[in-house]
Amino acid sequence: MPGRFDTLHVEHALTSDRVAAELRRAVFEGELESGTPLREVALADSLGVARSTVREALTVLVAEGLATREPHRGVSVATPRAESVRDVCRARQVLEGAGVQAWRSATPAARRRVRTTLDAYTAAVRENASYEELNERHLAFHVSLVELTASPRLVQMADNLMDELKLALAQVDRVRRNAHDQADSHEALVRLLEADRLDGADGAAAFLRSHIADAEAEIIEALGLQ
Repeated sequence: MPGRFDTLHVEHALTSDRVAAELRRAVFEGELESGTPLREVALADSLGVARSTVREALTVLVAEGLATREPHRGVSVATPRAESVRDVCRARQVLEGAGVQAWRSATPAARRRVRTTLDAYTAAVRENASYEELNERHLAFHVSLVELTASPRLVQMADNLMDELKLALAQVDRVRRNAHDQADSHEALVRLLEADRLDGADGAAAFLRSHIADAEAEIIEALGLQ
């Protein structure tokens, strides 16, 4: 459709990385919505680059889970699915829950990182950062909870889960514009951890379970998923 990519722009002397970065920005800022076909010819014309450069950039987005490639249909912006969101959130309950339970035995550095990533997220909220930056800092906080386990394998699993959830969370942030509420909720969780209140109905473990369950419901509702 003519004009669909008119808002995209990059400087000359492009690389596929720069094209990927511009497409990623457009996805997170809502200029390219879920399901939008990413046509090589139209993108190459709009960005003033070769089709091969666009093709390489699209391969990056597919690998990141921000786009999907289907035989005979090409590449399009990924569309989150309800069953995937539910499954990712179930897995998050296990991984992040393990991190919360490991709080007392975690290294001081790991505990400090939880606070540091939260501070970076809340600073981004105060500064009205881009949705892409908010998303990155938000997810970094959740991965920092898993880092409390001191298990590289669990952290890698968490990174993979966050990649799957990245697009859905970015869209919810954009639709609901509730980053301030999210920051407050995360602050409440960290305060419970720092007070060593892990267990019980009002402890960090229960708070986290409720937080992730609420996030799952919110994503599915906000995006109209079935």
